[in-house]
Amino acid sequence: MTDENSTKVIENCLAEKDCEDKDEKVKVVIKDEFCDPDNPVAIKFQDISAAAYKIKGGIQKTPCTISQMSNFAEMTIYFKKEFLQYTGSFKERGARYTLLMLSQEKKRLGVIAASAGNHALALSYHGKLLDIPVTVVMPRVAPLMKVNACVHYGANVIVHGDDIGESKDHAMNLSTEQNLTYINGYDHPHILAGQGTMGLEIVDQVPDLDACLIPVGGGGLIAGTALAIKSLYPNVKIIGVESERCASFSSALKEGKPVYTKASSSLADGLAVPMVGVNAFITAKPLIDKMVVVKEEFIALAILRLIELEKAVVEGAGATALAAILQNQVPELVGKKVVIPLCGGNIDTTALGRVIERGLAADGRLVRFVVTVTDRPGGIADLTRLIANLGVSIKDIFHERAWLKSDVFAVQVKCVVETRDAQHTEELEAELIKQYGKVVWGPVYF
Repeated sequence: MTDENSTKVIENCLAEKDCEDKDEKVKVVIKDEFCDPDNPVAIKFQDISAAAYKIKGGIQKTPCTISQMSNFAEMTIYFKKEFLQYTGSFKERGARYTLLMLSQEKKRLGVIAASAGNHALALSYHGKLLDIPVTVVMPRVAPLMKVNACVHYGANVIVHGDDIGESKDHAMNLSTEQNLTYINGYDHPHILAGQGTMGLEIVDQVPDLDACLIPVGGGGLIAGTALAIKSLYPNVKIIGVESERCASFSSALKEGKPVYTKASSSLADGLAVPMVGVNAFITAKPLIDKMVVVKEEFIALAILRLIELEKAVVEGAGATALAAILQNQVPELVGKKVVIPLCGGNIDTTALGRVIERGLAADGRLVRFVVTVTDRPGGIADLTRLIANLGVSIKDIFHERAWLKSDVFAVQVKCVVETRDAQHTEELEAELIKQYGKVVWGPVYF
C-alpha cells in the first residue's frame, strides 16, 4: 500500500482506531465477533434452558410477589424483584452464563466490557467468584459509587470517554491489544440466554399470567425473557416500555433494523442505548406484541410509588415498566394478571432526593404557586394561616416587592408546599382563589 491516505479495512467491525504504520495512514476497524450486523444471531429456547441449568448455583431466584398497587390499578400486578440480586440487577444472569461459557484459555486471559453501571458490576462480581480477570471501561459520567464497587470486586477499572460510545471504542481497542474477550452487555448471545432465565422463573412463579411489561434499552432483557415466556405460553402478551428520551427499539421496529437514535439525559439512564443490539432485535422482534414510550415524570412517579407502597428502592430503568401503567398506556390490561420486572436497584443516592421530589410534583403533592398579598402587617401571616388551616405543609416561601407593578403596598409571595394528594391540592387552589382572586400556579419548566 503506497498511497499515504489509503485505508486498510478489517471486515465485520463495530469500533475504529487510527494508527501509524511506517509512512502509511492505516485505519483499523475492530470487530465484535459475537455481534455482527451482517449476520445477527437469534437465540433459541434451548439456549435459555442451558443457561438456567448452568447459573442456578450462583444466581438468586428472586421473589415475584403480588403488589398492593393491584388495589387501585384495576389489574393484578406482580413484581419480579430482580433488584435483590447481589449486585442489584438482572445483569448477573447473563454475565455469569457468558463467563461460564468461555474456554479455559479465554478465562485465563480475561474479559473486558464497556459499561456505566450494572453490567460492569455483574461482570466484576462474578469474575471474582469464578477467578476470571475482568477489565471494565467506564465513562467519566459513571456514578462514583459504581466505579468504587467494581474496584471492590477486584476488577481493573479504566475511566475513559465522555459517553458509553467512547468507552466502548476504547474497550474494543484494548480487547485486541491485550487479547481479552469483549462482552457486550445487551447483545452477546450468551447474555441474551442468561437474561432469559428470568422469564423461566416468572412463568413458574405466576401461573396463568396474561402479560409481562419489560423495560427496553439495548434489548437484551426483553429478547431473552420474551423468548422464554412465549416458548412456553404463546398467548402471554409481551409489552416493551421505553423512555421518551431514547426510544431506540421503537425506532428499530419502524425501520426494520437497528438504527441510531439520539439519546438525551434520562432518569432511566440504564435504558439510554442509542442503537439496540442486532442479536437482541432479531430475537425479540417477532415476540413483542406492543411497544410503549413513557414520559420522564411518570418514571419519577413510579420510583416514588415503589418506595411508598413496596418499600423498594428501584432505579429509573427498573421502574419504567410500572410508569406505563401509571401513565395509562396499557388500558387493555385492565382486569388482567400482569408481571413487571423491577430489574435494577442501583439508583445514584445523590439523585434519589431529586427524583422523589419530581415524583411528588408529578403526583400533584409538591406544588408551587405565586400570590399577591398586602404588604401591611399581617398580610403574609394571613396567607400562612390559610395554608396551615388546610393542613398543607410549607416547604419554601419567598417574597419580592421590586418587580411588582400593581399596588406599592403589596408583596408577591412564592410558595412551595406539600399536600396529601391531588384532591388536597385542588382544595388549596380553590381557597387561595377565593381569598386573593388570582393565583399563578406553576410555572412549568421544559
